[in-house]
Amino acid sequence: MKLTAIVFVILLTGVIFYAWLQGTETFTLAWKNSARQLMGFAPILIMAVILAAFAETLMPQSFIENWLSGDSGFKGILLAWGAGIITPGAGIVGMPLVASLYKAGAGLPVIMTYLTSLATLSFIKMPIEAGFYGWKITFLRVGVSLILPLIAGGLTHLYLTVNKLQ
Repeated sequence: MKLTAIVFVILLTGVIFYAWLQGTETFTLAWKNSARQLMGFAPILIMAVILAAFAETLMPQSFIENWLSGDSGFKGILLAWGAGIITPGAGIVGMPLVASLYKAGAGLPVIMTYLTSLATLSFIKMPIEAGFYGWKITFLRVGVSLILPLIAGGLTHLYLTVNKLQ
């Protein structure tokens, strides 16, 4: 986390400096746009972090062990596949949730399946995609992507098993 913060501070400093070099108008506009985006994302991000913390606290350890651990097998992968599809807010909600579930004991195959499903199959994105390039391409993309999360989870399980990391 510290390395990520350092990289972001360096990038942010560079971008702010570049905007400043462009002149007062560009610099001011960049700050106004930043504030507008922050006001839009902050409430969702705050709620997502709170939701993740509550999920970590309230989720019974027996549920994690039986359904989400590295020993849960294919049922955990299938559950993660479905959960990734229906998670509202996609990554902004899913990432804090994954961090909490991982800390609580969710297995890496389940985590990889969920993250891949969230990125490729989130139903929230479908109307937006259809608006840009039509339902035909949207359904084709979703159709060919359906198996990707299962492959990601399976390959993660295989990797961990072969390397005796699980």
